[in-house]
This record gives sequence, C-alpha cells and structure tokens, in this order.
Amino acid sequence: MKLPEQGVLLRIFVGETDLLDGKPLYERIVLKAKELNLAGATVVRGLMGYGAHSRLHTAKLLRLSDDLPVIIEIVDTQEKLDTLLPFLDETVAEGLITMEKVRVVKYRSAPDK
Repeated sequence: MKLPEQGVLLRIFVGETDLLDGKPLYERIVLKAKELNLAGATVVRGLMGYGAHSRLHTAKLLRLSDDLPVIIEIVDTQEKLDTLLPFLDETVAEGLITMEKVRVVKYRSAPDK
C-alpha cells in the first residue's frame, strides 16, 4: 500500500477500561481499522491525563488508576478514514476524536523474508 504525501492523522482518546461487547474498545477500533484496510493503527497507553469529567487518571505508584488514557492513532487518506467514522460515532460514548493533516515522509514495510 502506498500513502500520498498529504495524509490525515485520526487520533482517538478513550479510557483503558472502556469496553465494547466485553472486549477493550481500543482493540475493537484497531480490528475495525484493519477490517477496513486502513494503512495501520497504533495504541498508546498514557501515564496521566484527564478528560471532560476532569477526573485525574495516573499511573503513579501511590495512586494506581484502573482507567488510564489510551490513544489510538491512524494515518491514512481522508476518504479511507471517513469509512471508520460511523463505527466510531456508534462506539465511542466518552472520549475525544481529532483529525489533522500530516505530511507522510515514509510508509514502508520490510521485504518478506
């Protein structure tokens, strides 16, 4: 797959304990992105954060949170990312979803061995 130089970054902020049908929401989002043949997805676990409710979530030793922030990042074309938006609208009950233009410098996989 080749990505054009002008791409779009879709960023989805949810909680680590957010579930969809008993499975982590972030996992369901990545699997849906793969099903839609998007270029790729990465899930990053945050060490600290807060959202619309202003509740602080942190991984500090003295105050372990069971709901750390999770960010799912996907870069692809606007048209391809638009195919994921209805799924996100249905499944992300709490969180934040952003999109921004990005310059794709390189997108390659290693040759198969």
